[in-house]
Amino acid sequence: QVQLVESGGGLVQPGGSLRVSCAASGSIFSINAMGWYRQAPGKERVLVASITKSGIPNYADSVKGRFTISRDNAKSTVYLQMNSLKPEDTAVYYCNAAIRLSNTPMLGAYWGQGTQVTVSS
Repeated sequence: QVQLVESGGGLVQPGGSLRVSCAASGSIFSINAMGWYRQAPGKERVLVASITKSGIPNYADSVKGRFTISRDNAKSTVYLQMNSLKPEDTAVYYCNAAIRLSNTPMLGAYWGQGTQVTVSS
């Protein structure tokens, strides 16, 4: 009923920039918070950044000042602009959204399929 589709991952050199996007589609009534998580090989999935429906962001300490999260509510899309990338940012990046479907008052957590970001020279 709901799909989150990420795009924009890839290979970038240290110090470079990359922007990933995540578009939600389906029988959506409303979207509350949206966010990005990442999971490096052998490690747990952790929160990178989140943004409320009204646009208030929150960042993990490791990315503050380098990453910027934003959203376009009209397009049901969340973005993550990543600057000054480091090798330790290498991970699969997952989009997450709290979504209310058209036929229920309940909020559900939905995940994208993930997009690989590799920072390497």
